[in-house]
Amino acid sequence: MAFSTGGGGGAMGEINVTPMIDILLVLLIIFMVIVPTVPHGLDALVPQPPKTPQKQEPNDRTIVVQVIYNAGAAPQYKINETSVQKSELLPKLTDIYANRAERVMFVKGDDNLDFRYVAEVIDIGRSANVDHIGLMTPKILAGQ
Repeated sequence: MAFSTGGGGGAMGEINVTPMIDILLVLLIIFMVIVPTVPHGLDALVPQPPKTPQKQEPNDRTIVVQVIYNAGAAPQYKINETSVQKSELLPKLTDIYANRAERVMFVKGDDNLDFRYVAEVIDIGRSANVDHIGLMTPKILAGQ
């Protein structure tokens, strides 16, 4: 009951905990039923490497376009150490990136070179559908 009759002090009220225990048990049962039906993550298969290792083709190499400074003349251009005229850059880069999944190119310019020549190479790379173009800078030694 809610009241207890004790000694001489009169009636004293106590909290009835039975309904709270009933509510706790009902909530426990509800959570036990809900938890197994929670959806799990997506079951995915990880791609496996090929059984026969293939030789890496030269098409998978990183492409570096160099812009080389010429004093008093137009700069020279190279694609991975192969000299190329500026007018040939777009067709060659388009051919290189035609069948590539990863379209990354690096541009390396000389220190004395005006940046507009590097910017032109970046624009040519964008025209050849290159997704990511990075700029290469010289390493700076810690002692200098």
